[in-house]
Amino acid sequence: MLENCYQYDLIEAGCDEAGRGCLAGSVFAAAVVLPKDFHHPLLNDSKQMTERRREQLRSIIEREAVAWYVAEVTAERIDQINILNASIEGMNIALRNLTTPAEFAVIDGNKFHTDLAIPWRTIVKGDGKYANIAAASVLAKTHRDEYMMRLAEEYPMYGWAKNKGYPTREHRLAVREYGLSPYHRLTFNSSPEQLELF
Repeated sequence: MLENCYQYDLIEAGCDEAGRGCLAGSVFAAAVVLPKDFHHPLLNDSKQMTERRREQLRSIIEREAVAWYVAEVTAERIDQINILNASIEGMNIALRNLTTPAEFAVIDGNKFHTDLAIPWRTIVKGDGKYANIAAASVLAKTHRDEYMMRLAEEYPMYGWAKNKGYPTREHRLAVREYGLSPYHRLTFNSSPEQLELF
């Protein structure tokens, strides 16, 4: 079972993102403050969970969290500032919009910066260690998947309903055949080498 949070003295938010490695669509970032006594046996890194389980946990987290927020940073913005900075920007937006302000933040990964006047710590593979980061990973992933399903209705040829914008062979073949959609990240797709299948 995951540890609830990194420290227990301050109101702590866990932060994570979803969609960094995709060729298309926004990156989503979430911040979650859980009750100090929150535990759920199924909660884990969202990448280790089935879609059905993530959706079950999404409703539990959104209902029981002290505060949560999911931010979207568009493909256009990703192209302007790069995917790492876009992910960090999204986590900052999520932290700023929590209805119960965080006094401490734990960030999945090893890179972060903020102008928020709170202490923070990055934790590699934090979504497999702390429940609040795992909860943020679930919200970021489920909100992003929901968004990609909507885009898939508009652009079915890319297979986004299944690949969610990740660089699968099917997705790369579709880019080669149909070109880029308005939702593709140009900095991820602009050179011919990036469209190589093998």
